Amino acid sequence: MLSRREFLTLAGVGGAAIVLNFNNPLHAEIKKETEIMTYTAKDYSQLIGMEGFSETLLKNHFTLYQGYVTNTNKVLDTLGQMLKEGKTASPEFAELKRRLGWEFNGMRLHEYYFENLGKKKGGMNKEGTLAKKMTAEFGSYEMWEKDFRAVGSMRGIGWAVLYQDSASGRLINFWINEHDVSHPAGCNPILILDVFEHAFMIDHGLKKADYIEAFFKNIDWSVAEARLK
Repeated sequence: MLSRREFLTLAGVGGAAIVLNFNNPLHAEIKKETEIMTYTAKDYSQLIGMEGFSETLLKNHFTLYQGYVTNTNKVLDTLGQMLKEGKTASPEFAELKRRLGWEFNGMRLHEYYFENLGKKKGGMNKEGTLAKKMTAEFGSYEMWEKDFRAVGSMRGIGWAVLYQDSASGRLINFWINEHDVSHPAGCNPILILDVFEHAFMIDHGLKKADYIEAFFKNIDWSVAEARLK
């Protein structure tokens, strides 16, 4: 039988072996779990060539989106450092926490927006689940579209979003101010329209209605359909 001292000595050596052996699977798993994930900007260059969207406009829009990805990573990294340094009671921490939602939503909403563009042949399936839900909620697809266009045409900067209420399944068109105001809790985004000026002014000037028309001509309805829960 090992003495207490012998047991502790062996345990210490064994523990050190686990820590120092970087080829040990356990160490690799621990390292993997403790690594901080960073967000990477996605490539949407396949959208170049869409009718109603010039290459200049899209490339500018992609660059702006990439800035949101960069800033989201920077804010998260800074907040993490402030937490480690015990600076969570500072005004700087509070302001960055408030800023995080703006940067993160700026990143994610652009991803949803770009991903529901790039029209595929056939357009919307009027016999599909999404069209049927629109008809049940608004009376017809045409009435839903009229409502969505009206939201997108409102004065202000932000987003028009078709949301599905996860509790009831209802479809509701929402205006989102800037990136972070008025998102409905517990709802799933189905279709996203960017109505910040940067999304259309290079090509359409102040004619937002022309931009919205171009948007509708390029919706990938299969993506919107797949977002339904």
